Amino acid sequence: MKKIGYLFPGQGSQCIGMGQDAAAMNADAAALFSTANDTLGFDITGLCKQGPEDELKQTQNTQPALYTASAATLEVLSEAGIKPTAVAGHSLGEYTALYAAGVFDFETGLRLVRARGEAFAEAGSLRPGAMAAIIGLGSEVVEENCRKLSQDNLVVVAANINEPAQIVISGDPKAVKEACEVLTQLGARRALPLPVSGAFHSPLVEPAADRMKALIEPVDFSKPSFTFINNVDGAELSDPDEIKDSLVRQITGSVRWVDCVTKLISEGVEAFVEVGSGKALAGLCRRIDKTVPCYTTESEASIRKTIEALTS
Repeated sequence: MKKIGYLFPGQGSQCIGMGQDAAAMNADAAALFSTANDTLGFDITGLCKQGPEDELKQTQNTQPALYTASAATLEVLSEAGIKPTAVAGHSLGEYTALYAAGVFDFETGLRLVRARGEAFAEAGSLRPGAMAAIIGLGSEVVEENCRKLSQDNLVVVAANINEPAQIVISGDPKAVKEACEVLTQLGARRALPLPVSGAFHSPLVEPAADRMKALIEPVDFSKPSFTFINNVDGAELSDPDEIKDSLVRQITGSVRWVDCVTKLISEGVEAFVEVGSGKALAGLCRRIDKTVPCYTTESEASIRKTIEALTS
């Protein structure tokens, strides 16, 4: 079997129905949804199954919903005998990657991502922010100009280095708007505002980092059972204390997804699987390195296709 890298999606990949095909295919996957209901104290299964969409899009709900859907999909892949050699997750997806690697159990991760969603929502209400996707410019140009524009208590930073020519910026609304104008003048094909409730992965959400640091520090983390690549450095981490620190730094730091994917490839990964809802990470992978296939698992059909491709 090929060396497989599992990739776990973050916020923005949610959709009504996510994880339900996996639950229908596997009793252990269905049981995780029941466990999530009991752990959270509300019907996350029903929210994933039928919405309403506005409620599912609330960050305090989105994060545990995506985590549970990805964890359920893991059960189906595991039953088929597919095992990764390395994992990474985009923002929130890091928690599912760590769960997959045995760093903590399902309930522990679920409580952490619920708290993370609540912390993000609270930080966004304390200091409203904005985010925008910059298409057609490299990260060096975007990061350099964000540094130049961050002044007079107005902040804008490169939040997600998603692919070589797709960078998400984040910060104060006025600074983000100005950055969009400047970067368009410098040759960006598009500067697309994103429908978010805060300036995630920027200094504006520092209160969320403080809150999560206090919650994460006392939790027992184990060493990953296989290679784990973190977002803020694009590097392998195995020490539990370093992993905890990286999860806190990630809240205000950049998601360096290009570095994550290229690091996984350098570690020998020959195929990727996007585990859970959506196809966003598969699309990014193709634009980072089209020679390495990336399979998806957002539906029964795609799960079966992925299993067949990786076990035949």
